[in-house]
Amino acid sequence: MNLTNFRFEADSDGIATATWDMPGRSMNVITPEVMGELDQIIDAVVADEAIKGCVITSGKESFSGGADLTMLQGLRDLYVKLAKEKGEQVALQSFFDESRKLSLLYRKLETCGKPFAAAIHGVCLGGAFELSLACQYRVVSDDASTRVGLPEIKVGLFPGAGGTQRVARLMQTGDALQMMFKGEQVKPLPARNSGLVHAVAPRADIVQNARDWLKANPQATQPWDQKGFKLPSGKVHSPAGMQIWPPASAIYRRETNDNYPAARAILSAVYEGLQLPIDLALKVESRYFAKILRTKEAASMIRSLFVSMQELNKGARRPAEVPPSKLKKVGIVGAGFMGAGIAYVTALAGLDVVLIDRDIEAAEKGKAYSHKLVSDQIMKGRAKTADRDALLARITPSADYAALKGCDLVIEAVFEDPKVKAEVIAAVEAAVGPKTIFGSNTSTLPITGLAQTSQRPKNFIGIHFFSPVEKMLLVEVIMAKKTGDKALAMALDYVRAIKKTPIVVNDARGFYANRCVGNYLREGHLMLMEGIPPAMIEAAGKQAGMPVGPLSLNDEVAIDLALKIVKATKAQLGPEAIDPAQEKLLTEMVETHGRLGRKNRKGFYDYPEGGGPKRLWPGLADIVGGRLAPELVDMEELQQRLLVTQALEAAKTYEEGVVTDPREADVGSIIGFGFAPYSGGTLSFIDNMGAAAFVKLCEKLAKRHGERFKPNRLLKRMAKTGESFYGAAEKKAVA
Repeated sequence: MNLTNFRFEADSDGIATATWDMPGRSMNVITPEVMGELDQIIDAVVADEAIKGCVITSGKESFSGGADLTMLQGLRDLYVKLAKEKGEQVALQSFFDESRKLSLLYRKLETCGKPFAAAIHGVCLGGAFELSLACQYRVVSDDASTRVGLPEIKVGLFPGAGGTQRVARLMQTGDALQMMFKGEQVKPLPARNSGLVHAVAPRADIVQNARDWLKANPQATQPWDQKGFKLPSGKVHSPAGMQIWPPASAIYRRETNDNYPAARAILSAVYEGLQLPIDLALKVESRYFAKILRTKEAASMIRSLFVSMQELNKGARRPAEVPPSKLKKVGIVGAGFMGAGIAYVTALAGLDVVLIDRDIEAAEKGKAYSHKLVSDQIMKGRAKTADRDALLARITPSADYAALKGCDLVIEAVFEDPKVKAEVIAAVEAAVGPKTIFGSNTSTLPITGLAQTSQRPKNFIGIHFFSPVEKMLLVEVIMAKKTGDKALAMALDYVRAIKKTPIVVNDARGFYANRCVGNYLREGHLMLMEGIPPAMIEAAGKQAGMPVGPLSLNDEVAIDLALKIVKATKAQLGPEAIDPAQEKLLTEMVETHGRLGRKNRKGFYDYPEGGGPKRLWPGLADIVGGRLAPELVDMEELQQRLLVTQALEAAKTYEEGVVTDPREADVGSIIGFGFAPYSGGTLSFIDNMGAAAFVKLCEKLAKRHGERFKPNRLLKRMAKTGESFYGAAEKKAVA
């Protein structure tokens, strides 16, 4: 055998071990080369009479993250090329055959006549977990880092190498569907208890455990290859089956709004596959997989949520000539909700934190937030008391700016007032050295204006977190006019250290994310003032693919904050810069009725004291005045308005040079404010529709609803030339 990615050896008991250890990679991934070598290993095990069975394990800290998704992107490209050269039928057959190779390889492994066992430590996900499912025995380590699962749905795909069929034959059907719909990563004990794995053992013992099992079970076969096998939930067409499938279809609709073809394919593949013998079931799965792999949703989600996100996380926008930052100590000024959250994620990354506020009590209160967060983790079994003690020891609360001495980076998270921030900037710069980078967490104030009060504008940069900091993945890194490369490099190194995803944007009012999400909120407000029933507005937002409706979202971010932004915009840019209907609604809500949002339990919704379900506030009808009959409302147009207003604003930020990379616009829109993930993001939404069709839709909406939908010059030019955002970016990169 000619093996590069595996080490293969057999012991005196006739048990072989294939150790998966790809050179030059920190994580094993499935590639065509890995598939070829695994095929050789199967043949070698079968051909050698002395070998009774084979253990597959990993030589790395984790088993494997699954398939290299760029390989699947390559299959799509091959299909497009063959369709042009040899016709659709030849291209489809070739595409199906290629996309099915991994499934056939795994079936070859499990029917080769000799048993295989998987010894798993760390993450074992996607195609790698499907490999283990094809093995007759699976043992996982009891380590906290060990997880198994099929997360393909998160990038627009579904398990296409046998996962839908094997999992549904190991678990109760409802549990199997839920696991695949959610892309859950399952811990060792729940995995064993649900039947996904056979045993849990200490990390040092998993390989020996697998060997012992193989020695004791040399004739082992899979349950579904044995005569008389019965499905865990019984036959599909049975009284028990009818308790599963109607609710499953309803849950699918409720959770996806039919926006995710891969989720529907999971439902169909399992429903059809459970009525067939395993080989035919696997073929059904392969046909659905080939179909899904060709969808624009899969292509867009793979590009944005896998390829682009990886590139951004690895520093795609980092100045290459600046050496890596040696971050050790970070100062945070402002120990309120945002500052306390920033302190937590910074300390969690192993960095020392100095947390400053106006007095020691306020600073201590900010530190207590970290205590609460880790304590919650301890209660859920995700952390230990020692972890909490170590994290809290890294946070030093203080009211003295002198404590910031020695900090590599200082981030201010104080009140959104230019005067307050100017005082903080002066106090920080007086306390730290000339090389310290200063980051502002402002969400509304232009960074260039704040930097004018700095003595070191080259060291000044925006680092905009989203709330709640510990949960939100996105950080906007904002360049002021004089920001230097060292400040940018430090900011990006810091964001990477705290395991968040950065996008780099140029300075402008609202930056990128807030401009887009502000349009989403405004459109919801204007719909309400048009008399559209609020429940329909909220439903339209969710049906369009947003995580929550615009009214719910405004309750979360605070209605008084929305009013404050509208008033500030009017004061600085003039009355024509705002919509009077939106101003009237927000003024009534805040100043007349004292409804501020979830924070005071009164917003567009009422929030019961006891924590019961929220209800839309009946008083909205009095503010609006009139109400359209629901049957007169075009739900499709509502959905279009809510998505188009955000995508159009993204296109404007791109034209203005606020966002300069389509990858950042798309990734930022999905993980920053939840823009319809199935679309791939704001600019992918336009590219997938085509600029000409998008411009036509904008013009139609502008005629019906006003100038805010009027397409910008860049989009009009793209509509004429047939350009796309990604096509233009690729040409620019090559040039």
